[in-house]
Amino acid sequence: MPHDPTTFDIFAVLRAEVVACLRRLLPELPEDAFARVLVEPPRDASHGDMATNGAMVVAKPAKVPPPKLAAELAAALAALPMVAEAAPAGPGFVNIRLKEEFLLGQIPVLLRAGEAYGDSTAGGQVRVNVEYVSANPTGPMHVGHCRGAVVGDALANLLLKAGYAVTKEYYINDAGAQVRALAYAAYWRYLQAVGTTLTEEEYSELMPGGLQYRGEYLIPVGEALKAEYGDTLAPGGQPAFSEETLALVQAKTVAAMMAEIREDLAALGVRQDVFISELELVKAGVTDKAIAELVAKGLVYEGVLEPPKGKVPDDWEPRPQTLFASTKFGDDVDRPLRKSDGSNTYFANDIGNHADKIARGMQQLVQVWGADHGGYVKRMQAATKALSDGRVPLDVVLCQIVKVLKDGEPVRMSKRAGSYITLRDLIDEVGRDAVRFTMLTRKADAQMEFDLTKVVEQSRENPVFYVQYAHARCRSVLRQAEDTFQFKVGTEDLASAPMDALKDGAELSLLRRLTAWPRTVEAAAAAREPHRIAFYLHDLASDFHILWNRGREDATLRFIQAEQPDATRARLALVAATATVIRSGLAVMGVTPVEEMR
Repeated sequence: MPHDPTTFDIFAVLRAEVVACLRRLLPELPEDAFARVLVEPPRDASHGDMATNGAMVVAKPAKVPPPKLAAELAAALAALPMVAEAAPAGPGFVNIRLKEEFLLGQIPVLLRAGEAYGDSTAGGQVRVNVEYVSANPTGPMHVGHCRGAVVGDALANLLLKAGYAVTKEYYINDAGAQVRALAYAAYWRYLQAVGTTLTEEEYSELMPGGLQYRGEYLIPVGEALKAEYGDTLAPGGQPAFSEETLALVQAKTVAAMMAEIREDLAALGVRQDVFISELELVKAGVTDKAIAELVAKGLVYEGVLEPPKGKVPDDWEPRPQTLFASTKFGDDVDRPLRKSDGSNTYFANDIGNHADKIARGMQQLVQVWGADHGGYVKRMQAATKALSDGRVPLDVVLCQIVKVLKDGEPVRMSKRAGSYITLRDLIDEVGRDAVRFTMLTRKADAQMEFDLTKVVEQSRENPVFYVQYAHARCRSVLRQAEDTFQFKVGTEDLASAPMDALKDGAELSLLRRLTAWPRTVEAAAAAREPHRIAFYLHDLASDFHILWNRGREDATLRFIQAEQPDATRARLALVAATATVIRSGLAVMGVTPVEEMR
């Protein structure tokens, strides 16, 4: 039988009760007066299981002193069957302590729900487009792309669990100067393959901007071009810089780079639903149509921008430009849509990208960018507001750089890439799960150090190991119970156990952590912060390891006691519930749970 996700979150259950009590106390208030009522964990766990601001936020419209209303609300909540104690606190808060039998009753709910525990309807199946990675197809994925890929993928998984209809998207930046420079670099590798007499320096002098991409990863592209076209793209090994030749080389090179990028992402466990080409959007007229819409709304004009703040570049000069009036939507300055040669700016093409998402029916947009794009956020949010008439919000998650270390020392750059550490280097060194989990152990906009030695250590200081070990311990206990002591550990066997044997403080602390999982999912999704899942799992693992160690010190707390079958079944139910929530959390992170560890 399917489970109703709305019954999972005891914080949501208590919020509904708080609002119901306030309605009875204040029947004259309109429904929107209760919109800001929250039920959250208290800052100090000694104050109870939950705290609500209900009395404080409705006191003003009710014209009642907050302390007086808090006392009345506390009395009403204390009469509820699941509440052991409710007490007013501070300027209008109420602290709530739940009855242990109510908490214990959540274990069967959790077990029967399985890994769907924590699923939410909060997203309301709103269509959300999550765009991440979107690296220029100019070379192998590097460690910076890796962090954005993991954060974006975990965030998309999190939004799915929170009840949103999610599309995972990769925007291919295959138009513009960088991709043209890539084509020149690939053409050089082709010339080498057909035996050109030119030196690298001589070829570089023939190119606009010189030879920008010198990594060995383009050698196979050059060899593939030779295999397909022989020397027809460069008769006699001499370059033929026709537009037709360069367009062909560019298309073949981008296709090769994207095939490699897809392989790298697959190795990381990332699979996007949609790949959108910037070049194809431009060719299809999507960008021109989007700009025409802005023109029709009176948001595009010819004007001259003020000089940039601070030191003005020597080559800066005031000149008329085609500008988007982004300041009308909160940006600092209006933004150019055309370059001096009449071609689109990168921003103009990005407007086309966002217009395409909106046209496909997306109701919310989320993008994961490198921190170096922070100055781009306001203008893109302004364009999205203008294109959608304010209907479609754009959230941007910025990822800071990652420094890769080994034994505390910086790692040398990849020979193949030529100038940076590739994503594949990282995966080959420590494994996909360690990479994904570690990338989520810090908030995305915080700089991080990725120490290749520490992420494979088997110690409490390594969060990857610590969480995986908790799951492996849980599974070990359940196997031992089934194999050695002949206890049945099926879902119904454990869900129907009498739970009142669970009385120890460590057992109840672990249970309280488990029941916080649904709320953690909703809160992390709303904040667009998948790192909260890693933090939660680390805390859950800590609670479990504490209980494990208590059993080693006190024989009465051991999970399996053949002479006490009811108590054993209850403890096994708690262990199984812990393993279930760890798996649920790891699924959001895209990390494989470990069955046993040596």
